[in-house]
Amino acid sequence: MHKNILVTGGAGYIGSHVSVRLHEEGYNPIILDNFSNSEKSVLAGLKNITGKDFKCYEGDILDPSILTKIFSENEIEGVIHFAAKKAVGESVEKPLEYYKNNVSGLVTVLEAMSQYGCENLVFSSSCTVYGQPDELPVTEQSPKKPANSPYGNTKQIGEEIIEDTVKSGAMLKSIALRYFNPIGAHSSSEIGELPLGVPNNLVPFITQTAAGLRDKLTVFGSDYDTPDGTCIRDYIHVMDLADAHVQTIKYLENHTESSFFDVINIGTGRGNTVLEAIHSFEKVTGQNLNYEIGPRRAGDVEKVYAQVDKSEKLLNWKTKYSLEDSMRDSWNWQMRLSRKS
Repeated sequence: MHKNILVTGGAGYIGSHVSVRLHEEGYNPIILDNFSNSEKSVLAGLKNITGKDFKCYEGDILDPSILTKIFSENEIEGVIHFAAKKAVGESVEKPLEYYKNNVSGLVTVLEAMSQYGCENLVFSSSCTVYGQPDELPVTEQSPKKPANSPYGNTKQIGEEIIEDTVKSGAMLKSIALRYFNPIGAHSSSEIGELPLGVPNNLVPFITQTAAGLRDKLTVFGSDYDTPDGTCIRDYIHVMDLADAHVQTIKYLENHTESSFFDVINIGTGRGNTVLEAIHSFEKVTGQNLNYEIGPRRAGDVEKVYAQVDKSEKLLNWKTKYSLEDSMRDSWNWQMRLSRKS
């Protein structure tokens, strides 16, 4: 009997790749998505990869009745919670939307889990909880800084809500995965990142510029204290990230403690500058990218990358894909999208 794992936001970028890995590892992913930031075509992509129609509920995590329906119709063994708004800039403009969706949504999910005795929760957190760290690489003990956006703050609050729930004596085993910068796509090019409107992330902007959908790419700032003056990030292939979620579910299932909360960094353990990312893309694709150097962007962290010892030790997990692998898969996905449109 395959164990049912509820993946909230399961049609989104990371959620869809996690659903594939869950299936490959013998789990049965059940998707909940309101399709506000994803497309229904993703479900066809999932079927093309796995040969299976995943059960998908269309609905909103803020609606307790949809969660009641899912939990009452399926024996849910664990929840991987992605359903959250995630654009830093938009969160500054619409803070209440972000607090309502990301914070209240998590509370609704936790209430449903409690009601139906579901104990295993993987929470999608973010390296934004560290702000601009004092020391690199960032470890799980690095102090959390005041968030530089409402989005980042919702991730900090989310972790605190789960931790307080565990402290209250609730039967809940939960790990918050603080991930760094997910990029890439499934090697089949059936699923990948689908930014609606102008991308907020570097790699879709690179691929859309190379495909002629954008005139040029602006690199924000070239006077940072880094080897080439551009910001440093820890770019992780989305399939590596997906694998980490499956390993985390296994870890929770096998953990004898009945109630606990922990945080784990998920990254490659090394940083690349924005220009290194661009040159890596140019190298694997043979495309010359039209980019220019612009002024710094408000709120950007200068450099951040993960210390990954804890994920290797606890989850028996480490990344397999290189930056070039990620760029190649992203470009193949972009070309597939361009052919479709």
